[in-house]
Amino acid sequence: MQRSKGTHCVKNSSKAVRRKASAITIDEVAAHAGVSAMTVSRVMNGHASVRESNRDRVLRSVRELDYRPNPAASALAAAQHVSIALIYTNPSSSYLRELLVGALRGSTRAAAQLMIATWDGLDAKARREAARQLAENVAGVILPPPLCESRAIVMEFVQAGIPVVAIASGHLSDKVSCVRIDDHRASYDMVTHLIAQGHRRIGYIKGDPNQTASAHRWLGYLDALSAAGIQFDDSVVQPGHFTYRSGLQAAERLLSLRNRPTAIFASNDDMASAVVSVAHRRGLDVPGDLSVVGFDDTSAATMVWPELTTLHQPVAEMADAAVEILLREIRQAPGSGRGIVNRVLPHRLILRGSVSKPSG
Repeated sequence: MQRSKGTHCVKNSSKAVRRKASAITIDEVAAHAGVSAMTVSRVMNGHASVRESNRDRVLRSVRELDYRPNPAASALAAAQHVSIALIYTNPSSSYLRELLVGALRGSTRAAAQLMIATWDGLDAKARREAARQLAENVAGVILPPPLCESRAIVMEFVQAGIPVVAIASGHLSDKVSCVRIDDHRASYDMVTHLIAQGHRRIGYIKGDPNQTASAHRWLGYLDALSAAGIQFDDSVVQPGHFTYRSGLQAAERLLSLRNRPTAIFASNDDMASAVVSVAHRRGLDVPGDLSVVGFDDTSAATMVWPELTTLHQPVAEMADAAVEILLREIRQAPGSGRGIVNRVLPHRLILRGSVSKPSG
């Protein structure tokens, strides 16, 4: 019995020695300093994107805890602590679904932690503060529209040394990397398709005026009409905001015209779906009386009848590519410089049942 107690004491003593000699973890340093593990990792790897006050706190904790990072453990910890954020505000639900599918696919493949954040309801000042706080906890950020159009938000991250990849916009391509399609060419292709079906009076519903993609799609519409020798008529153009409700309002006005369009091109699928709804309510056959086309090829395009002819914007693939580009920037050696990437993915015209030759 005594031997058993003695043996037990020896084992406990051995464990205590091993625990005392073991390395303090990066998480313990972070807790002691009152910062995130990501901030500790940045300090230990010499990154400049850390506030001086936080750097001082981390270094003080490192000294007090006698933190001695093991190279192998540090490499493993670095892989586990690569956190990136996808921030969105008020996109359509179908567009958001595609974004999440692509971002989750890319982050899972790369073993990165993906944080999803929404800034709905935050004013400009609150968003800038949220950006400053987020910059302390993530290694990179993905911004879809409309946030990627905000110079103030983008520059908050850039000035903090946080890599940013914009989705579906090249507005700030001199500052951050982006993944997008050629919106001008895509819109041009759709209008050209309608003209080839015999349509000459083609209505158009614009997108959100604060997004550069809207401007490019609008110019594509105008250029396609011009190339076909069709005179522009502003009476068949209505504003929109990429929302179903704005599509309803625009469709009501367009279909109330005495000389209404034979086709309507809405600059996203949500608004095009609204056009189909208004047409049905007015007793119009789609596509017999009215052809309707959209843009994006989200799930909204196949939730109406007839299903929409639309332009396929590979939103999921764009989000996946954004993760890849972002992680490549994050994992570059400090001081090696950061090359800005402007990647343009191909679009496709998706033909479904919402288009026919004009009647009469």
